[in-house]
Order: sequence, then structure tokens, then C-alpha cells
Amino acid sequence: MSFETRPVSLAFDDEAITDLHARLDRARLPSAAPGAPWAYGIELDLLTEALDHWRHHYDWRTAEAELNSWNLHECEIQGERIVFAHLRSERDDAMPLLLTHGWPGSIIEFADVIADLRAPEQDDDPAFHLVIPCLPGFGLSGPTVTTGVGPSRIATMWAELMAGLGYDRYGAQGGDWGAIITGHLGLADPEHCLGIHINMVTAPPSEEMMADMTEAEQAALGELLHFQTHETGYQAIQGTKPQTLAVGLTDSPVGLCAWILEKFWTWSDHGDDLWADVDKDRFCTNLMLYWLTDTVGSAARIYHEFQQHEQRALATGVEVPTAGAIFPREIYKASRRWASARFNVTHWSEFDRGGHFAALEEPDLLVADIRSFFADPAGGN
Repeated sequence: MSFETRPVSLAFDDEAITDLHARLDRARLPSAAPGAPWAYGIELDLLTEALDHWRHHYDWRTAEAELNSWNLHECEIQGERIVFAHLRSERDDAMPLLLTHGWPGSIIEFADVIADLRAPEQDDDPAFHLVIPCLPGFGLSGPTVTTGVGPSRIATMWAELMAGLGYDRYGAQGGDWGAIITGHLGLADPEHCLGIHINMVTAPPSEEMMADMTEAEQAALGELLHFQTHETGYQAIQGTKPQTLAVGLTDSPVGLCAWILEKFWTWSDHGDDLWADVDKDRFCTNLMLYWLTDTVGSAARIYHEFQQHEQRALATGVEVPTAGAIFPREIYKASRRWASARFNVTHWSEFDRGGHFAALEEPDLLVADIRSFFADPAGGN
């Protein structure tokens, strides 16, 4: 198999930034909704605060320089352009580790785990060579140019990427779509993937399991049912008509910000202060990776591919060692018993803080759990 990579250096022109600022200056917001906060969607006070920071305080050039320091490369896999960060550790015994983000995130989610994973302070802690790809259709990898680029296909693309980089044995980690893709990767490439660590474990209970659920499992199921009833409108739109949605969000940075900000508010473990949990600059860089690349529409297509082409298929019968990291404000939470019906669960951790964006919200907890698992994937806890 021929595999070539080329260095990538980000240098978006000033005109793109000037245009963004002009659009933000012309923002036209709706009237406030009546009733309880967030009952109808985005709250204008938080949106106005985010827009003000994006327009007047955020510096893309600083973020661009940081991303350029990540040794970005591009390659072509299965007809799609993939941009990825490749950050090798100085440790000779470092393990290759593939990190996969989800929606509405990006590779910037991993900014605060990179240094600790590559160069742990303790010599007896595992170190990692990191491969951090932008999902097909997302940000620097987008837009997609073929159909059918769903989670199971992306898993095969990631297997090709790791093989192309010369990694015969590697670990994988992911949340959100990254968790679903990582599950498929464990199923698709067990000869080379030595273990998977996921921080969104999508494993609903079977009918038999529902007959004798624990109190904790009942609570988790109740939260799941609430989420499916009240919080999945975005899935319905992106899973059926993503191109129509893309027209508005590609033209309006305000609309893009609102669409993504609502999810960060709802899915993070922040109390009532989102910015105490999620750094404002990181949030704005995440927006920029959609805005500057015109990929909010192509990123949404992963929902369409998953729902329409893959029939919502999740990996099952995964035999590689699997770790589940359960954060209390995660949108899908499973018990170890539920997860063990789909995965070879050898490591299980439940935390008392953190939400859906674990790498952003609780990088120290996530790093420690990744290290603990990959120190002995088959050993278990």
C-alpha cells in the first residue's frame, strides 16, 4: 500500500478574519424567550458573552501558531484528505496512541492532554506517541468528497493511517463520535489495536438486563431516556437534512456559535459557569476550525451516514481490551455490566466530576485513566 504524508502549515489569510469580524459586528439576535432559562434553547446572555469574546478578545493567530506546533501532516485515505497531528514522545518505550474527537468538537479538545501523555513526570508512567486526526469532513480534514463516510468506515481509515505511519501495535482513545469510531476500530483491527479507551460508552441494556437493574443503572437509564426525548433534535436535523442546516450555519458565525454553544452548556459539568469548566479561547478555536474551513455542513454529515447508511450500527463483540471512563455529566452513560455485553471490559472508572468534553474539562483525570489502562490493558481493574 502506497502511503504518503505532507507537512501542513496553517496560514489563513487576514481577509477571512476581517470578514468574520464584520459578520459578528452585524449580528442580529432574536428576542429573548419567555419561561425558564434554556427551556427554548440558547440563552442570549451566554451567547452575547461568547460572541463578545470571539470578536474582541480572542486571537486566532495565537491558536494558529499552537496548532502549527503540533507537527500537522496531511494524507489521502480512501479518497478523503485527512489532516492529523503527529507528536512523538522522546521516550524510547512510548506507545503509539490514536486520539479521536467528536462533534461539535475538534482536535483542539486534546490541547491540554498532549504534554502529559507525551512526557509524564514519573518515569514509570507510560508515555505515548500521539496521532490526532481531524475527522473526515471536520475542520482541517474537510469537507468530505465521497458519500458513506460514517463511523465504521472511518475506523478502517484510521487502521490504514496507523499502518501507514509504521505503527504495528497501538492503542486508541476517543469520546463522542471518537468513542463510536474507536469501538469499530477495535473490531476492525484487533491484530494491531492492543486496546481501546472510551469516555462515552454507548451500550444500552438488553431486555434481560432491564429486569434486574441496580439503582445506579435505573438512574442512568432515566437520564438516557430524558436525553433521547428532550435533547436529540440536533441529531434528527443533522441525520436527515444536514445540507439545509449548513446553509445557515456556513453563512452566519452567530448561528454557528449558538448551535455549538448550546451543546457545550448542556453537556458540560459546569454548575452555572461554563467558562469555569471550558476555556473561552479553546471554545473559540473550536469554532474557528469549523468556520475558517467551511465544514460545519460536512461535519454534520456523519450523523446522516450513521443513521441512513450504517443504520445506527454500533460495534459489538469487541474482543480487544476495553476501558470505560464514566464522567457524571456524560450524555450516554453505561454500567460496566451493560458495556461488557459489547466489549471486553478490563478497566472501568467512574468519576465524581466531568462531562462530555472530558479532555477539555478534566484533562488530569483523563490522562491518569489512560495511563492506568494502557500500562496493562489486559490486566484490568
